[in-house]
Amino acid sequence: MEKRTLKILEAIVDEYIRTGEAVGSKLIAERLGNTVSSATIRNEMAALEQQGLLEHTHTSSGRQPTYQGLRFYIENIMPPQELPEEDREEIDKIFEGLDAENESEFIENAGHALAEVTKCAIVSASAVSKFSVISKVEVIPTGRRMYVLLLITSEGSIKNRVCRLSFDLTEEQVDFFKRFINRNLTGVNLEMLSEEYIEQMAQAMGSYVLTLSPLLKAVADLSAEMLQQQVEISGERNLLECKEFTGSEIVALIEGKNELTKLLDDSFSGISVKFGKDSDTFAVSNSSVISASFSKGDRKAGSFSVIGPVRLDYKKIIPYIEYFSAKVTNALSPSDEVEQLESIEKEAEGIEQEE
Repeated sequence: MEKRTLKILEAIVDEYIRTGEAVGSKLIAERLGNTVSSATIRNEMAALEQQGLLEHTHTSSGRQPTYQGLRFYIENIMPPQELPEEDREEIDKIFEGLDAENESEFIENAGHALAEVTKCAIVSASAVSKFSVISKVEVIPTGRRMYVLLLITSEGSIKNRVCRLSFDLTEEQVDFFKRFINRNLTGVNLEMLSEEYIEQMAQAMGSYVLTLSPLLKAVADLSAEMLQQQVEISGERNLLECKEFTGSEIVALIEGKNELTKLLDDSFSGISVKFGKDSDTFAVSNSSVISASFSKGDRKAGSFSVIGPVRLDYKKIIPYIEYFSAKVTNALSPSDEVEQLESIEKEAEGIEQEE
């Protein structure tokens, strides 16, 4: 595509994003400093329409970009943008007030903060690896009749649960459970922990099953939680300010948030831009979804997605979410496993003291 044609398409998209209205040749000529005649621009616009990059509602109207035209603009025309220093400082201040010790709470709070600064709806999603296997199960006695179960996967994911029993376990019973559970679960894919598999393990425990089955059930519950992709929506009220969306579409979005996982499947590798029209199940078809992934150590941990109207300010939002996700990655840098164990033990001790 010729340089002149690219400039015309860029000017049309920029003006459409600014106003939401179809753009005429006269306005584009003014945007280009009247270096190109309106007649030439009309010819170029007609050619762009034939290529599926522009459209118009009737013969006398100006043109506006199609979804294909917007995607072409984002991928081929829009220059890389750096987030202004004042915006970076604003985000830095936000993260100074967020505590990353509780990962799920931290990600949820970060999503709320991103919704505030972008004035859009934000979807935060946790990554679920189909290839993740169990690397270790730890049992930590933390008080009378109370034990902390710790499940660690090959990708560094850690989940814990405080298990309260109606009796105290002996040291021999705890040691048996540790040996048994790690012998039977180390290297096992999380998806293999079906009810049938757990039942077989329970039978293999023999006489220990009566006392240790609550701990075994807790391990099964933790593995099931790890396989569930956590999807949270923040700032959905911001969509009410968008004239492009109806109230029923926003309600459907909130009620069907789990359907978002189908639209966000590709959002765990860098920046992804999708349109609601790309999905048959997404409630808001005339929307755009900009996603950026964040990591924990050397693995993808999740993503943030900005949901707004098709005419989002991509030049501003994309560097914003890129910088924001980078800050989340830095905050989630994994600490030493010993420190994590100590933190979980302290949490359990706090629960015991409250009781």
